Amino acid sequence: MKRVAILLFILITMMTTSINAASQQVITPERVNQTIEALKQKFGTSHSFRIERGVKRSAMLWQQADGTPDEFMTFCETHFIADEAALEKFFYSFSRSMEIILGGYNRMTLQLREPLDLDRGEYNEVDELFGGYNASAHLFDDMYANKMAFRVTLNFPEYSLAEKNSLGKEWSRRDWAYARLGDMFKARVPAALNLDYSAALNEAEMYIASYNIMMGQLRENGKALFPADMKLLSHWNLRDEIKADYANKKNGLAKQRMIAKVMQRIVEQTIPVEVINQGKYGWDPFTNALSEHGKSIAGHAEGDRRYQRIIDLFKEQKKQDKYYSSDRDTYIKRNFNGDMEVSVEEAEQLFVQFVSSPEIKRVAAEISNRLGRKLEPFDIWYDGFKSRSSLDQDKLSEMTRKRFPTAASFEQQMPEILVRLGFTPEKAQYLSERIAVDPARGSGHAAGALMKGDKAHLRTRVPETGMDYKGFNIAMHEFGHNVEQTLSLYNVDYYMLNGVPNTAFTEALAFAFQVRDLNELGIDTQDKEARKLEVLDNSWQLYEIMGVSLVDIRVWKWLYAHPEATAADLKEAVLDITKEVWNSYYAPVLGKKDQLLLGVYSHMIAYPLYLSAYSFGHLIHFQIEKQLKGKVMGAEVERMFTLGRLTPDQWMQQATGSSISAQPILEAVDEVLK
Repeated sequence: MKRVAILLFILITMMTTSINAASQQVITPERVNQTIEALKQKFGTSHSFRIERGVKRSAMLWQQADGTPDEFMTFCETHFIADEAALEKFFYSFSRSMEIILGGYNRMTLQLREPLDLDRGEYNEVDELFGGYNASAHLFDDMYANKMAFRVTLNFPEYSLAEKNSLGKEWSRRDWAYARLGDMFKARVPAALNLDYSAALNEAEMYIASYNIMMGQLRENGKALFPADMKLLSHWNLRDEIKADYANKKNGLAKQRMIAKVMQRIVEQTIPVEVINQGKYGWDPFTNALSEHGKSIAGHAEGDRRYQRIIDLFKEQKKQDKYYSSDRDTYIKRNFNGDMEVSVEEAEQLFVQFVSSPEIKRVAAEISNRLGRKLEPFDIWYDGFKSRSSLDQDKLSEMTRKRFPTAASFEQQMPEILVRLGFTPEKAQYLSERIAVDPARGSGHAAGALMKGDKAHLRTRVPETGMDYKGFNIAMHEFGHNVEQTLSLYNVDYYMLNGVPNTAFTEALAFAFQVRDLNELGIDTQDKEARKLEVLDNSWQLYEIMGVSLVDIRVWKWLYAHPEATAADLKEAVLDITKEVWNSYYAPVLGKKDQLLLGVYSHMIAYPLYLSAYSFGHLIHFQIEKQLKGKVMGAEVERMFTLGRLTPDQWMQQATGSSISAQPILEAVDEVLK
């Protein structure tokens, strides 16, 4: 769960999509041509490229309230900037102002959400209302109204992805920054729609943040398997408990089977509402029976609440579709073509290629050998390739609780952690001073700053007893995000290039930090099989998350094919889609058809289509790890993550010398399993 991605969506992504010219344009093609010719005569044909693109795009966005066609023509003649020095001055002034505005809104959003996001006691209805408030909703309406947006569209050309990847090879850093400014204003979504979507998103997030299962109340034939005080958030902590139980030789398998059944109940919505975030009743997930003090009581199935959240988000996005052109006129296209700069077709093709590859069956056979049994569906979360899988999780938690009794103690030790990761003491201190650590109400997330002078925020669960190992593992992941967020804001040369190409890249660095968690605890994981285990672990994680991503994508495709669907309709569709993906790519490897585990991910409810970022993130992580071999990690990370927001392909070429591909990891699997 990455709150920074959602904040950036609210603050920035609404700028990086395209308007439906046919339904909005009030400037005729004839007037557009007249304006272009007038500007060429006034400023010279040497500016033809910028004039033609700038006038055409501005005309697409110009609405009746902005002025008459004559006023449009006058505006273009007045505000086109032909002088290079004047253009550069405008760019720097605009960039400075946008950093102040976006940074201020980001800070406000984070502060308003603190009662909801941080573990600081109960929150109330007022907190919820302000937590869902989007203070920036009217920003772009205002910038169109005062014509600032048109000054940008007129003077900074828009380039297609293909043009960026082709021309960008020869561009200077300033050329790239100009191009990213040219990406900015392409849509005029009414502020009210942005506010409505923010409210629906907040509802979905709060639903997920409070979806805890009291594990001590679970029963199988009257027997409890988990500690009385164990409280796990769905799906993150449930999944992590399955991973942890591989080290439990006594009853780990029984616990894993029980958690898998809990997950199934959640997906199919037969879970009783009485056991969600409550610990009053005993619950047998196999029979779905409730009990109180040994006596059976009637329960009430959750029903369709989970799927209503998706419906609500879909409806709000659907309202915005008409404001976009054909390459952005669905949320699916906006997420992939816009945010990720990778088409959904490319993503699906890549995912299917990987999950159906013969190498996966070979990895599965290796896992089966290690476990000494046939694989079961929950083994998609097999964690035995990591060194921690053979370690006692309780003992690891003893170590982390002692070392990190509070969130503040983790913050105090961040410089030491970074030094051990290969950063210089000076750089470690520099980065740590720009990151704050807070106790999370949910599973944990990273929230970056959008303005120099502000801090990134690392949130992870820290119970009163101290940070357990799961919390520490998450904290290391989020720490990686924060380091990326800080480097790509403070150390990138142009504000318009701050960040990374898409969220998969920040996930890649988060994975790189997370896999080094045991080393940070003083446990040496560099044995002679380290390379083999790293490859197998990465490939199995990809196998899991790509299937989940396919479900996520196909659910949204189904929604667009059935726009009037109810939550009950969607629930049945999700069950069908999840089974279809499982039966196609997982049942042949793991056995047992019609499994629902791929549908349990909470991202599908509160972070729609974000899961694909993890899939790409794992691929990028693998290629980054290859780049780090034999180098000082800190220096290399700093080099890569100050490249800024290039296109995915250009970033990868400059960072690692190759494009994003599944082929390197498949070849590595072949090599280590020879």
